[in-house]
Amino acid sequence: MAAGVLRKENKVLIGKRPEHGTLPGLWEFPGGKIEVGESPEQALKRELEEELGIDAEVGDILESSSHHYGDKGIIILFFWVDYWKGEPKSLHHESLEWIELEELESRNIPDSNRDVIKKLKLRD
Repeated sequence: MAAGVLRKENKVLIGKRPEHGTLPGLWEFPGGKIEVGESPEQALKRELEEELGIDAEVGDILESSSHHYGDKGIIILFFWVDYWKGEPKSLHHESLEWIELEELESRNIPDSNRDVIKKLKLRD
């Protein structure tokens, strides 16, 4: 999986997962699965277009995280996304919010997204 950390001033963008999917109602960084033949960067660019309606320039990798949800294991690669065209819209998530880094820890987010919070705070 590939996820994007979109930054605007001192805030990052998170989306609330839909009620009809896995981990409903949790807040996450936008992104998704890597399809066969895609690089992680290509997958994230595609996912951000599908989920947010933006044309993003995927930056450097920030963090990699592995996690188990029951009998399934995932690896998520988190990338910086500082530049994009268009205004992010909620095409997949129930809602989107720009929040300050300090607020991330108090949000109900998947454990797999928590690993990146430490890295974000170090770079703040």
